[in-house]
Amino acid sequence: MPSFDLILNAFVTLFVTVDPIGNAPLFLGLTVGLSTIDRRTVAIRGVLVAFAILTLFAVTGTAILDAMGITIDAFRVAGGLLLFYTAFEMIYEKRQERKEEVSMSMMKDHIANISVFPLAIPLLAGPGTISATILLSSELSAATTENHWFGVLILIGIIFVLLALTAVTLIAAEILDKYIGSTGKMILTRLLGVLLAALSVQYVADGATALFG
Repeated sequence: MPSFDLILNAFVTLFVTVDPIGNAPLFLGLTVGLSTIDRRTVAIRGVLVAFAILTLFAVTGTAILDAMGITIDAFRVAGGLLLFYTAFEMIYEKRQERKEEVSMSMMKDHIANISVFPLAIPLLAGPGTISATILLSSELSAATTENHWFGVLILIGIIFVLLALTAVTLIAAEILDKYIGSTGKMILTRLLGVLLAALSVQYVADGATALFG
């Protein structure tokens, strides 16, 4: 059974990379002009697609690495660097600018698959989130000595809870945007970015130690 600290670390890592609060105003921009019911439908559909993608990588990510001859320690270094880049963008607001560019490119096309792109991919299940999912799948599986699939199921449960919270956040995006405001979102995003930077450095350090130590 994985420790509580490991489970909490998994939740925090995925929460920061999915960034439901930061995605809320972008969701409003993507769904401008849609009715409340249609907006809710887009949010739920996008979250379900993201859940399917992250679950797929939680189950098969390690096997894919094995098939390609990539060790989990090497991927831990690469994934840690990618997460650090994501953290850098969050701290200096580059990630928000990039997401806004993606959302603006879709403003003219309010079609059924808007929930798939850009909401599910890359806003909710982007490269950083997928990398974190594969790393966490390996860690939780390794911590479950009796049956590694139990660790994977725990990760899927974490993903489910997180994306359920994300769905609620997106549906309530208008209220959230009103009360938190741009300053509140900026402060929260930067704090989460610093936290993600620390987690990513730990991933790189652990991977480098295993590879070269």
